Amino acid sequence: MKVFYDRDADLSVLRPHKVAVIGFGSQGHAHALNLRDSGIDVRVGLRPDSPSVDKARKQGIRVVDTAEAAREADIIMMLTPDEMAAEIYRAEIAPHLGKGKYLAFGHGFNIHFKFIQPSNDVNVFMIAPKGPGHLVRSEFVKGRGVPCLLAVYQDPSGDTHQIGLAYGCAIGGGRAAIIETSFREETETDLFGEQSVLCGGLTELIRAGYETLVEAGYAPEMAYFECLHEVKLIVDLIYEGGISNMRYSISNTAEYGDMTRGKRIIGEATRRAMKEILADIQSGKFANEWIGEYRDGLKNFKRLRSEAEKHPVEEVGRQLRSFMPWLGSDRLVDRSRN
Repeated sequence: MKVFYDRDADLSVLRPHKVAVIGFGSQGHAHALNLRDSGIDVRVGLRPDSPSVDKARKQGIRVVDTAEAAREADIIMMLTPDEMAAEIYRAEIAPHLGKGKYLAFGHGFNIHFKFIQPSNDVNVFMIAPKGPGHLVRSEFVKGRGVPCLLAVYQDPSGDTHQIGLAYGCAIGGGRAAIIETSFREETETDLFGEQSVLCGGLTELIRAGYETLVEAGYAPEMAYFECLHEVKLIVDLIYEGGISNMRYSISNTAEYGDMTRGKRIIGEATRRAMKEILADIQSGKFANEWIGEYRDGLKNFKRLRSEAEKHPVEEVGRQLRSFMPWLGSDRLVDRSRN
């Protein structure tokens, strides 16, 4: 594993370039603001009717339409949703992607699964922060950084690694670590982690635990605290020092229950399901399913989202969080700004 830091990069190679950040969502706002604060000539490309236009301008970022941003810049960072990226690329980026320009991504999805296929004379790299954009920005402001992954897909100019590394440091990655990988490895592990552990696995585990307690006659509020609210306490301990750090911090009773009962919950059936999910990712089955869902108008996606928002754990959570005003005092996510 190759790891790079600020000392390994030269930001002077980036400063002569004009950078376009396409999108101003979670990652887009962080990249644009951090690049600007690092002295890089940056503009944000958005459609004229995007609600993000005012958000970007209020923070002092120059906004132009997406095609103009691609025309002006020689480094184009695609930070639009995966499902929209290929259409945006074909209509507004590709016509202005001349020989020797740099096309960059915050996630390898569209390159790895070939929904976007740039010509061979275009440099292609990826800088993928290992954290949400809101954290990328807040850590940068504090003088710290979030680790990033760096990958090079095409390098006709011979300096794409150097440019990508400088870009990663300009958004704060070099303050922590920039780890070299490939588009394939980043994409497949990222999708697997989201689906089986971080999002899909965790949310279903929380809801199953909540439902089990409520169906057994326990108060919904108690079920919420034990199966959702306290997840943060445990995850923070794991984040800080790994699983052993968490086990050191909890009671002996909790640790014994963890080690003797956990495998009954996550057993062989779960591991088989994880292998099946990984196989769907590796084969491209999931990617094609997701893009097909987008092209069909996101009907199933919207239905699933609506159903999830109506789950009793969400209703109980809204009520209980109203008793804890401190939760909103230092929010990582501010929807009015990004």
